[in-house]
Amino acid sequence: MAAEKFIVLPYRKVRGGVAPGEMRQASSAASAEKIATAMAPRFPGVAAYAVQVDEETGDMSSPRLLIQFGEIAELPTG
Repeated sequence: MAAEKFIVLPYRKVRGGVAPGEMRQASSAASAEKIATAMAPRFPGVAAYAVQVDEETGDMSSPRLLIQFGEIAELPTG
């Protein structure tokens, strides 16, 4: 069974671009957007996503970009 979750990913500078930092969960799409907006000034890039999470395996799929600031990397989709 899959459930929709909301995550915020800050990106940090690495050689050749940006890499995702520590993921934060949010309780709703609006909350994810608010967290991303608050984090944006401190990172080269921040993105909020809605993802489908398989509750048995914990695998995330079908990321849907809600909001983005600055430079972000493509999320791997499984």
